[in-house]
Amino acid sequence: MSAQTNRRIVLAARPTGRPKPGDFRLETTAVPEPGEGELLLQILYLSLDPYMRGRMNAGRSYAKPVEIDAVMEGGTVARVVRSRNPDFAEGEIVLSHSGWQSLALSDGTGLRRLDPGAAPLTTALGVMGMPGFTAYAGLLTIGRPQPGETVVVAAASGAVGSAVGQIARIKGARAVGIAGGEDKCRFVREELGFDAVVDHRAPDFPERLKAACPDGIDVYFENVGGQVWDAVFPLLNDFARIPVCGLIAQYNAIDDSRPDRLPVVMREVLSRSLTIRGFIQREFVDQRPAFYRDMAGWIAAGKVRYREDIVDGLENAPEALIGLLEGRNFGKLIIRVSA
Repeated sequence: MSAQTNRRIVLAARPTGRPKPGDFRLETTAVPEPGEGELLLQILYLSLDPYMRGRMNAGRSYAKPVEIDAVMEGGTVARVVRSRNPDFAEGEIVLSHSGWQSLALSDGTGLRRLDPGAAPLTTALGVMGMPGFTAYAGLLTIGRPQPGETVVVAAASGAVGSAVGQIARIKGARAVGIAGGEDKCRFVREELGFDAVVDHRAPDFPERLKAACPDGIDVYFENVGGQVWDAVFPLLNDFARIPVCGLIAQYNAIDDSRPDRLPVVMREVLSRSLTIRGFIQREFVDQRPAFYRDMAGWIAAGKVRYREDIVDGLENAPEALIGLLEGRNFGKLIIRVSA
C-alpha cells in the first residue's frame, strides 16, 4: 500500500432541508497505525444509502446521529493491508462499516470475509448486502406475498425496490413497480421483468396506478412516502400488508404543512384490517444465512437481476448522496474509493 495519508469526509454541519456540499468536509489525516489485535483496512467501495440523510440530523431515531466533525458512516468493502489480529490475514477482502474514508482501523468485530471469486465485490453492498436483505426480510416476513396477489413497490429501479419486485414474482405474486422517468420504467419492465410499471412523474399517475392494479393492492412495500403513498392508499385491499423501510420523499422536508390525515388513515387501517409495520433490517439477523443462500441461487438462475451506479472518487460522495435523495441515481449507488 503506497498511500501515506488517510482521506475522509466528515459532517461539517447539520442540513436544513436538502443537504448542501458545505454540510460535508474532506479532510486529510495521518495513516492510523493498528495496535495489538487490530487491522488496517483500505476501503475499496463505499455504499451510499438513503438512511444516511437521517443520520445527519440530531433528532431521535433508531440509531445515533453522526456527530459534527465525525466521519460520515456507511457500509464498505475493504482490503486488509496490515494485520495484528490473528483472525485476519493481510490481503483478505471483508465487508465492514468503516464509513466515508480511504483507510480505517478495526478490531475485527462485525467483519465478514468476502470471496472475490464467488460474486463481484460490489454486490456485498447491494443485492447480496443490506439493501437486498431489507427487501428479502421485509417482504417475506411482513408482506407475506401469496400466489396471485398484487405487490407494489416504489423506487423500483433502486437497490431495494428492484429486489422486492423480483422476489415477489418468484413467490408467484404480480409485481407492479413505480419509478421515475422513461428509462427507469423501461428497465423495470424489460430487464427486471415486473408485470407492470408506472411513472410517478406522469400527471395522471394515480389513474395509471389504478389501471395497473385492477384487483387492488395486497402488499405495498413502502420506501418513499409522499405522493406515491397518496396514490397507493385508496387501492389497498382488505388485509393488505405494508412493510415500511423508508420515506425518502420526506427526508429533506423542513415543514410538512399538509393537512393532518392521520384520522383518515387510522379509520381505514381499522375498517380494512390493514397491517402497517416499520422495520430495520437488523431485526431479522437470524434470516441472513437463508438470504445469502436464496439470493445467490436466484442470481445464478437468472431470476434476480441487478444494476449498479458506480461513481469514482471519495470526494464525489457528497454530491452523489444529494443526487440519491433526488432520485438521480440509476441502480445501487456505490462510490469506488480505491482501485
